[in-house]
Amino acid sequence: MGYRRLRAAHLSAARAALEDHVARLAWSHQRIEHYRTERLRALLGFARERSPFHAARMADLDPATATVDDLARLPPMTKQDVQREWDAIVTTPDIDRAGAERVLAQQGWFSYTPTGLQVFSSGGSSGVRGVYIWDWEQFVTLACLAWRWQVRGEHASADSGRSADSAHSAGPAGSAGRPARLAVLEAGEPPHASTPLFDIATGPLTQTFVIPTTAPFDQILRAVADARPTHLVGYASVIGRLARAANAGELEIRPVRVSTNSEPLSAQDRDAIDTAWGVPVHNLWGSTEIGVQAVGCGHRDGDGLHICADEVILERVDAAGRPVAPDEPAARTLATGLAGRTFPFVRYDLGDEITLLPGRCACGSSMPRVADIVGRCDDDFRYGRRTVPASAFRHVLGTDPLISEYQVHQTAGGANVLVVGSPDTTAVATALAFSLRPYGLPDADISVTSVAQIPRHASTGKLKRFIALSG
Repeated sequence: MGYRRLRAAHLSAARAALEDHVARLAWSHQRIEHYRTERLRALLGFARERSPFHAARMADLDPATATVDDLARLPPMTKQDVQREWDAIVTTPDIDRAGAERVLAQQGWFSYTPTGLQVFSSGGSSGVRGVYIWDWEQFVTLACLAWRWQVRGEHASADSGRSADSAHSAGPAGSAGRPARLAVLEAGEPPHASTPLFDIATGPLTQTFVIPTTAPFDQILRAVADARPTHLVGYASVIGRLARAANAGELEIRPVRVSTNSEPLSAQDRDAIDTAWGVPVHNLWGSTEIGVQAVGCGHRDGDGLHICADEVILERVDAAGRPVAPDEPAARTLATGLAGRTFPFVRYDLGDEITLLPGRCACGSSMPRVADIVGRCDDDFRYGRRTVPASAFRHVLGTDPLISEYQVHQTAGGANVLVVGSPDTTAVATALAFSLRPYGLPDADISVTSVAQIPRHASTGKLKRFIALSG
């Protein structure tokens, strides 16, 4: 009950801030730049004073006069830095890495620390387990970044008086018309951050339904049908599969808006969604570290994703970490999250490759755009006619505190898994076999081996996490 009361207060704070964030989508380029510079200086000044890790990095940088271009003077921040220097990065004495691990181990559901922090863990697509904390104000900002484009679209639909093109529109969530019903297709349980971030009723009459994607698909299908959602949000591959079920006559729902996240949205899934429902699609690119980096506006003629340029700085860099021109190829992307003061990420290596899109979007916003993200898409494993998504493995491997890194090799009847760390390999293998059962593999043959390190590509330093069986 204590968590529910705090959660309700947190959601009220997010809803109160939403209109301000929606208004920012109409800001001019100059206003965005000015706001971002001031936010950057505030973040750098705070991090330098409260974080020994960042103080060492910023020894020759004056936060009070710093600009985005000055960030290039700082070395990139890596996933390995985060896990190795956790206690030197965090800016509050209220929690350390050991304390964060205790929260993860002891909580039966999502929770808040006594000072209002939230603790999450994720292996993500990178395969390197991380432990992350969001403070109260950071969550409010991230929630607004995740939802403001959808709210903007709802306002536009209402203002247009429900034209013939939006005959099925429910209007803004919780406003006049039928109440909104939001189906949330995410992990559905701790320690993933996706459920708290997307299980958000943006209007007072919105009802939400959390449907865990770890369940067998026939159960997901029934749960979505029972929810009768006006809005869908969740993993791109799951919503794509729901759309194909709708196209096959296996699902009767009429959503007016769709939001996808956590995985690259493939052209096939986008086409299936458009065929099934013909509604605006808001694709989101995010990470547990930064939160939300870019979101699609949902405009029919709007390409790519709009960078959250007021709260996130993205730098396309070469192999040495030096910024490259917009029309030049980049080796990777560094991100600075301006909302995260408790655990600052400054020039953090996301591992994604992005392409900037020129010109202004057809939606009219000055927020810059990137092409849909495809640089870190894990292949699903196919066993005959059965498909097992990478998330079935990540759910187990990415949240085990004794596994710091992993690689999964598909076999004819299961998988051979390499892990860096000291887990109970028998227990991990059992958990993985159980995780694969809902996908039609009742007796998957899983082996788990602890290794000192997993070899990376000699020249790029990259590591493919999921290796499908050839042939």
